[in-house]
Amino acid sequence: MYEKFVEFLKDKTRICIIQAENPDGDSLGSAIALDYILKNTENHLYCPVDIPKYLRYFADWSRVEIEFDYKADGYIIVDTASSVLLSKLIDDVAIRNCLYGKPVLVIDHHETDDDLDFPHDAIIEPLPACADLIYKIAKANHFEINKEAACALYSAISSDTLGLVSASVTADTMRTMAELIELGANPAELDEQRREFMKKSQRILDYKADLIKRVEYSLDGKLATIHIPFEEIQQYSDEYNPNVLILEELRLVEGVDVAIAIKTYPDGKITGKVRATKPVAEQVAGYFGGGGHPYAAGFRTYDLSYEDVVADVVKILPDLLAECERNATA
Repeated sequence: MYEKFVEFLKDKTRICIIQAENPDGDSLGSAIALDYILKNTENHLYCPVDIPKYLRYFADWSRVEIEFDYKADGYIIVDTASSVLLSKLIDDVAIRNCLYGKPVLVIDHHETDDDLDFPHDAIIEPLPACADLIYKIAKANHFEINKEAACALYSAISSDTLGLVSASVTADTMRTMAELIELGANPAELDEQRREFMKKSQRILDYKADLIKRVEYSLDGKLATIHIPFEEIQQYSDEYNPNVLILEELRLVEGVDVAIAIKTYPDGKITGKVRATKPVAEQVAGYFGGGGHPYAAGFRTYDLSYEDVVADVVKILPDLLAECERNATA
């Protein structure tokens, strides 16, 4: 099972493990765990952006480099098969040539279509987290999973499932977490590390209060949106991602079915993070060329304004919610 993984590793002595340009707990934990699991190769962890401070509760986060490894024999991309989320790599001619000229393996758990145009093999399976898939691959092929790898996998799965309470969590997910505990992951210690790094300065708490005051509601309160302009991205993102500050708060507002944090950039780029209480997030993101999960998704688009994006969501969301209701009563 998962023979593609073993086949990919043949005759390789140096591997570069790649995260997308929007690293999260799942991508980071997956990359770190793979580094420990692949003991017979020299591994380099790469991300095109600096790891955000709020993710630095992961042990070994500092091993992730912002310099691409051109000398690797092959590349493993974790937690995405979307060209939009790898645009920094694809737009760089030298990196693009590497991806076209050397073996690439994609490991992802999203149901969004694989649209990467460079040659690659892929292991894609709809699971709660990419780390869950990596654990299954390693276990099926009898790779040793040491304590460090188990801790990274446990934290990654916990991160992508909101602490094991998302709708994607199954009994099998819980069995995986139990096995990772048996391998050395300590839930109390790992959560204490996470909470320590989730602490906010007074400056960030004041900013969160400002974000809350600027939330806009549409469709009789079913849609909540917040605009995060580039000036605030520059000012606050290194200390705390504005999306992380506000999105879960919005999803907890009474009557809100969909919450979207929308960032705007000077080059015309717009990114959106979608969180939902009903399984429509992936469809909302898909309208703008993005994807993800039914309850959590994201997108990137260009040459639209914040107002344009909100207007489009207002247009499509009623039908999506109505369809969701029909499916629930069918």
